[in-house]
Amino acid sequence: MKSDGGKNEEKTARKGHNNAQKAGATLRNWLAHLEQYDRLAIARPEVKLEFELAAIASTLDGRKATFFPRPGGHNIPIVSGIVSQRDWIADALDVPPEKLVSAFKQAASNPLPCKFVSDAPCQAELIAEPELLRDLPIPVHNELDNGPYITAGLIIVRNPATGIQNVAIVRMQVVGPRRIGALLLPRHTMAFMDIAEQAGHDLPCAIVIGASPAELLASQAIAPINCDELEIAGALLGEPLEVTRCKSSDLHVPAGAEIILEGRLLAGQRAPEGPFGEFTQYYGASPASHVVEIDVITHRQNPIYHTIIGGGLEHLMLGCIPREATILESIQRHFPNVVDVALSLGGVCRYHLHVQMKPRADGEAKNVIMAAFAAHYDIKQVIVVDADVDVHDPKEVEWAVATRFQASRDLVVVLDAQGSKLDPSTRNGVGSKMGLDATVPIALRDSEFKRISIPGMDRLDIDAAIDASAQIEDYLVPTP
Repeated sequence: MKSDGGKNEEKTARKGHNNAQKAGATLRNWLAHLEQYDRLAIARPEVKLEFELAAIASTLDGRKATFFPRPGGHNIPIVSGIVSQRDWIADALDVPPEKLVSAFKQAASNPLPCKFVSDAPCQAELIAEPELLRDLPIPVHNELDNGPYITAGLIIVRNPATGIQNVAIVRMQVVGPRRIGALLLPRHTMAFMDIAEQAGHDLPCAIVIGASPAELLASQAIAPINCDELEIAGALLGEPLEVTRCKSSDLHVPAGAEIILEGRLLAGQRAPEGPFGEFTQYYGASPASHVVEIDVITHRQNPIYHTIIGGGLEHLMLGCIPREATILESIQRHFPNVVDVALSLGGVCRYHLHVQMKPRADGEAKNVIMAAFAAHYDIKQVIVVDADVDVHDPKEVEWAVATRFQASRDLVVVLDAQGSKLDPSTRNGVGSKMGLDATVPIALRDSEFKRISIPGMDRLDIDAAIDASAQIEDYLVPTP
């Protein structure tokens, strides 16, 4: 792969592009934005790909994204941790943090058809050599990971029956010079592969590395099977996403992406894959996974490789926002008085849900708990609070449980329900669920449960109230 060396990649990553309206429209735009706001750290050159890179990125996770020049001696730089905070994702989409979930919900409901372009930056260079994957700087993250993994690759396939694309992130282990083991879960990508295999055909695929924040987020949408998530990315950006046709298939890929691996999911072939460090902070199993054969690689001039550390904040946040949007929409169909939801970081942004509502009747919160369990099978704990409690603040939610919840009357337990197979506490995905009604009884809202407040505190300008130049000696009377 062609490259001008670490210095040029560093400049390229920081240069950005001015033709995109939002910072999250391309990876390069986003890196420039992160650097502008002191959210990007640049590591020393030649960091080791095995463990050392992941250790540095994990240490800075949530504080700064990390840019790695010449990782492991490769000319292609790596970036990690680019969307590790909820506020960062809101910045990328140019929406207030409190409007992020509603903005995603709106985009998922109103996708924009993509705009086709024939001259795309992602195809500036074409590689068609016998060992296509050898020049990619693919790290090994965790101690027991079974080799290098592509962790931030969007896999794009087309429904053989309808021709409509699907976009997803799956874990992909490099198992040979041209081969990748891909863990497909029983979702849309696997459904399309099943159709192809039943017909005895391989399924063309494209793996997009170095996608924009909007494309990464859209890939995680819980959308109908015949919905192209790239159209959701366009809706998130407020304009059609530019796409181009692959060199070896009819698949359309983001024109501004960094690296495109074009290939095929091979019919009837499986390969060992895993273990791998998952979002649960445990290692995922070692199944016989599907196999991708890479035929062609295209990339931008001086491309940038993106990696996501398994179980890190970036991993959790990308799954969190789309799930919150889907869960909120599902619950609000029956309970429009539900205001907001939040999947907690302590619950790995999958298993523990906080629900904010304005109860209209005693007992309604318990119905909302059951609606939340129905909204997504991964959820194993739900805490419902009143509208005066910030569901994005774990301290506020814990305070509500501490002062408004009694297990003898407010606890809901469901035994032997479907959950996540990646939750090691379940029996192959079957476990118990718990709901906590931490709302105030209707009749007691303005009496025993009235919160304390200090008049004027919400309007206080603390900077104006503090004399930063003063010292305590200016006001103490000297002791005789």
